[in-house]
Amino acid sequence: MNVPLVEVLPVLLLLVVLAGAVLRPRGLPEAAFAVPAAAVALAVGAVSWDAVAAEVRHLAPVVGFLAAVLVLAKGCEDEGLFTACGRWMARGASGHPRRLLGRVFLTASLVTVVLSLDATVVLLTPVVFVTASAVGARPRPHVYACTHLANTASLLLPVSNLTNLLAFAASGLSLPRFAALMALPWAVAIGVEYLVMRRFFAADLAAAAPVPDPEAPAPPVPVFALCVLGGTLLGFVVAAPLGFEPVWAAAAGAAVLAARGLARGRTTPLAVLRSASPTFLLFVLALGVVVRALVDHGLADVLGPLLPDGAALGELLVLAALAAVLANLVNNLPAVLVLLPLVAPLGPGAVLAVLLGVNIGPNLTYAGSLATLLWRRVVRAHREEVGLGEFTRLGLLTVVPALTAAVLALWAALALIGAPTA
Repeated sequence: MNVPLVEVLPVLLLLVVLAGAVLRPRGLPEAAFAVPAAAVALAVGAVSWDAVAAEVRHLAPVVGFLAAVLVLAKGCEDEGLFTACGRWMARGASGHPRRLLGRVFLTASLVTVVLSLDATVVLLTPVVFVTASAVGARPRPHVYACTHLANTASLLLPVSNLTNLLAFAASGLSLPRFAALMALPWAVAIGVEYLVMRRFFAADLAAAAPVPDPEAPAPPVPVFALCVLGGTLLGFVVAAPLGFEPVWAAAAGAAVLAARGLARGRTTPLAVLRSASPTFLLFVLALGVVVRALVDHGLADVLGPLLPDGAALGELLVLAALAAVLANLVNNLPAVLVLLPLVAPLGPGAVLAVLLGVNIGPNLTYAGSLATLLWRRVVRAHREEVGLGEFTRLGLLTVVPALTAAVLALWAALALIGAPTA
């Protein structure tokens, strides 16, 4: 095979993978496109066996963590946590859709931080549909909030997003320092999202909704699930100093809730396995292989000259913007896989700026984030259509101001707190 074709092929394969993931013809899973693409890249020599093995080893803890969190989130659902969240949101709305939006923002932000963005998309979004219907509110503003916050609100902790785990490893920061530096950008970005959505969906939020019965019984508090979540979060904090990957803390929490669900007949072994979404995990691994082929054949060389050589405010803005653009072109996971090795030598500030770009930026397009692809499945399952034009208009109105404000907040946090390595 001639050299030019080997260099072009990884680009074509990535486009096929992303197109298949977005369009999903005949309902085929994303892995149905990613796995053959990875096999083709390997067969033609675009990526070596050694490179594939290295990429799989690199992504294995991240993919394992995703599987554990998905099982943990399903266990929380079986314990009634998301049902309790839905009733809390409905009772607090008191017939006012704007209040409901505020509670959805709060709930989605916390669920994303603690259980990762996948739980917000896969488990909370259906609850928001039911809650909006129960209070007589139009679902669009609240459902859109779920997908935007699945991306934006995932900035706070390393465990909130696959991209965060990768950036955390490259940053050299401790978990408390990471959270301290990202707290202000996280809050600022969510605030911008809320203000824009209040304006964008003004007509939907102004529609009248019935007031729920104040005498209705309050939902039971899922104490056991909350205790397991608390213990899991504590495990995240102590895992790194003890030399363990976060995946083990997530796996322990998932195992406890899965065992309880099995013992009480709330779930089955097959349901636990399905909750880990094996085909989606396979998609992530195969996507990593395709991206590795792309990097090995010149993408890093193309991006290198575009990167700044420092981490001052202007340079942080450039890094975040470049990361956001790349995320919308090739998806945020490939974007972070490509950019982190290039920006890590610039220091933690540069790594976190890239993270802002790949987490906030994907709200602009369907293909920007794996979470958005999952969200579209949930929306369509509820027979709700989201127009591409509307999605993009809202993205344009939120991404630019939210990303700019978040970078300014990061710059301020770096100046006030500093970013020494762990």
